[in-house]
Amino acid sequence: MVDPRTLLLFSAAVLALMVSPGPNMALTLTCGLSHGARGGLAVALGIFLSDLLLTALTTLGVTAAILAWPPAFDLLRWLGALYLAWMAVQAVRRRGPASIAGKDRATPAQILRMALLNSLLNPKALLFFLVFLPQFVTPGQGSVQLQLATLGTTLSLLALAFHAGIGLASGRVASWFQARAWPGRHLSWLHAGLFLVLAARLVLLARPASG
Repeated sequence: MVDPRTLLLFSAAVLALMVSPGPNMALTLTCGLSHGARGGLAVALGIFLSDLLLTALTTLGVTAAILAWPPAFDLLRWLGALYLAWMAVQAVRRRGPASIAGKDRATPAQILRMALLNSLLNPKALLFFLVFLPQFVTPGQGSVQLQLATLGTTLSLLALAFHAGIGLASGRVASWFQARAWPGRHLSWLHAGLFLVLAARLVLLARPASG
């Protein structure tokens, strides 16, 4: 088991990292703005499921095996960039007032799937779990796999609470926009712009140093 003091330190470190603006925060915020609270919560749930899956992959050693294959990093980042570019096109196609409150907006299930794939196709997420979690593992305190699973689950739950809060807050702002007939196309273009920025960010990622 993970020592309680180590778990507390780990939780503090995770929260400090989450407060710093990043792709997950930006995605949750813009989905909450363009699709309401349900959209923001769907992103939070998608990130949560992705974190749980990455925890399992890290615990089983699959993450290390994937990244040990030289082309894996580049393959993942290009797949992720293409997927985000496609999502940008979809966001523009849904432009207009209906993108906030009408039938043309994405469903929570579609948004959840988008958030899940966005996280899983980000090679930096794999590297984060592979590098960050083991720093808080103490080999002499029981099963390393159990400690990794505990740390990853803790991270996943903290991320769920954090992003759910952002999703709900941005959903309230979306309701304010809707009540004032804010042009939905502005939020759609904002959403599309975010996807393109995230896609460019993946394309421009430098490969991790080998050795």
